[in-house]
Amino acid sequence: MQTVNIHEAKTQLSKLIEQAVKGESFIIAKAGKPLVKVTKLDAPAPQAKKRIGFMTGQIQVPSDFDAMGKDEIANLFGVE
Repeated sequence: MQTVNIHEAKTQLSKLIEQAVKGESFIIAKAGKPLVKVTKLDAPAPQAKKRIGFMTGQIQVPSDFDAMGKDEIANLFGVE
C-alpha cells in the first residue's frame, strides 16, 4: 500500500483518487506518521425512482368528479 505525505496528496489528489477507485488504497501521512487511509467506497446501486402514474389502472375517477359537491360549495360562497 502506497504512503504519501500531505503535500504530495494535495498536489496529486486527482491521480490518487483514480487509483483508489480502481481498488489501490493509499495512506496519507504527516511527518512520516500515518493519519488516514483512503479506500474505494462500495456504495449500493441507486434504486429506481418512483414515477407519476405508478397506480395506473388501480384507481377510477368518476366522470362527474368536477361536479361533485357543486351545490354545497355554491352554498358556502352564498351563490344560489
